[in-house]
Amino acid sequence: QLQLVESGGGLVHAGDSLSVSCAASGYTYLIKVMAWYRQAPGKQRELVASVDVGGGAPVYADSVKGRSTLSTDSVKNTWTLRMTSLKPEDTAVFYCKAVSGGSYDGYDRTLEWHDWWGQGILVTVSS
Repeated sequence: QLQLVESGGGLVHAGDSLSVSCAASGYTYLIKVMAWYRQAPGKQRELVASVDVGGGAPVYADSVKGRSTLSTDSVKNTWTLRMTSLKPEDTAVFYCKAVSGGSYDGYDRTLEWHDWWGQGILVTVSS
């Protein structure tokens, strides 16, 4: 099992910066992908940024590319999305997600892929 808890968020003004963090606990060694999604009012949940913990650079949605940074801390099992130049259209509930599954060292079989979600945290950007 994995448990994810988001922190950060809140109310900011357009042009401000803000970070949201996700802390994982439980079987954290199973995490293959760390990601942030968001869901704006009346819209579908969308991917904001994600990174493969096995290596590679984070990938970002076009809407946040160039003004967002996803960083991870493998010791603390946390990942943080830093967003700058915030816009009112960035207002959304942000959810962190971890993906587990596939093959692991020491396991003689592959594990089913599974998405783990945090409870969500609200980011509101006023104009």
